[in-house]
Amino acid sequence: MNKILNLFKIPDIRKKLFVVLGLLVVFRLLASIPIPGVDAEALRTFFGQSQLLSFLNIFSGGGLSNLSIAMLGVGPYITGTIIMQLLTMIFPNLKKLYYEEGEQGRAKFNRISRYLTVPLAALQGFGFLNLLMGQKILPGLSTYSFEMFYNIAIITAGTMILVWLGELITEQKIGNGVSLIIFAGIIASFPQFVGQELSKYLGTGATGSELPTHLAFIVVGLLVTAGVVFIQQGERKIPVSYARRVRGNKIYGGVASYLPLKVNQAGVIPIIFAISLLLFPQFFAQIIAALISPDLGIKVTDIVSRFMANQLLYGSAYFILVVAFTYFYTAVTFDPQEISMNLQKSGGFIPGIRPGESTGLFLSKIINRITLFGALFLGAIAILPNIVQAITGSSQLSIGGTSLLIVVSVALETMNQIDSQLTIREYEGLN
Repeated sequence: MNKILNLFKIPDIRKKLFVVLGLLVVFRLLASIPIPGVDAEALRTFFGQSQLLSFLNIFSGGGLSNLSIAMLGVGPYITGTIIMQLLTMIFPNLKKLYYEEGEQGRAKFNRISRYLTVPLAALQGFGFLNLLMGQKILPGLSTYSFEMFYNIAIITAGTMILVWLGELITEQKIGNGVSLIIFAGIIASFPQFVGQELSKYLGTGATGSELPTHLAFIVVGLLVTAGVVFIQQGERKIPVSYARRVRGNKIYGGVASYLPLKVNQAGVIPIIFAISLLLFPQFFAQIIAALISPDLGIKVTDIVSRFMANQLLYGSAYFILVVAFTYFYTAVTFDPQEISMNLQKSGGFIPGIRPGESTGLFLSKIINRITLFGALFLGAIAILPNIVQAITGSSQLSIGGTSLLIVVSVALETMNQIDSQLTIREYEGLN
């Protein structure tokens, strides 16, 4: 509690907090301004039938559910960043730029990711608008009209404005800007959900039979939150020792440290990968219908819809893809051989393991073992709404495991950054 009070006592941190809150308010305003010509009732019905779009609505910060000018949120930027990280496996220069050239190299890497965001946002906007046109949600829109390109330009601009707001938030060093935008979108829908559920007890629709279900929902939600914290904070500490070196009259090294290997190295990225792959057939069907044959597009859409409606098939495919992408993304971002080389160059070694290739093999073995738990956890989190819906028979009380994962992860990250700023100022104050 003292730390919370100190946030408002220190002028610099207080100013940063108000700047961040102001930028988040701007984001929520953008997420509430719809594009013209939307059938709101048809939109609500369509979203109620599609769990995939409900998930994407999380990453848009709620902007997709009312087709706002920020309907894509920061999703295209996240996709662009993922693509750039994957390209580091193919192009050595990109890998060197991201991993070896420090802050300047990463700034250039992020700038390229922003350039890539523009065509991705335009392409995703075109796909979504065509998908919604097929559902009669945008009755006054046609594929090759001026209104279509006008709306695509608005949607793309909305995404880039959110990316810019995210950069401004990140500069305040009160958490990651993109993550906080997603966080704000999830939290903003919570009061409405609570109000709807309370109205069942305070209004005419109150039934005592729903009380056990709501209590079970709260208990499971708390258990899932505790599990997310446990997994997100969980790490395997690999002991590292440094050889003693004598230079002149000074002795360097001779200290012991550890290398932290997180259980969930990949965060929520594998879930984004999996959901993008599951959404691709729908976008592919829309492209076929628009460019090749409407009848063929309808057939593909029908096949995809049947697959999505089968909870067992959809849940199994979703779980397998999340587990597979967790291993894949961990392999992209964590290179055991490179870490072993860096340790060897700095005079570090793992006790009982020979430096060099043997250290790399040891780290690879360890990371594969702990990634298994992280992958299974992410897979379970991804299909948690399906599991809860199958048990309770209610889609309204499905616990969004991915939402909880994002909220808890962002809260922990933001808390750590704020705590580090308070620690620095306390240190300065003591001197």
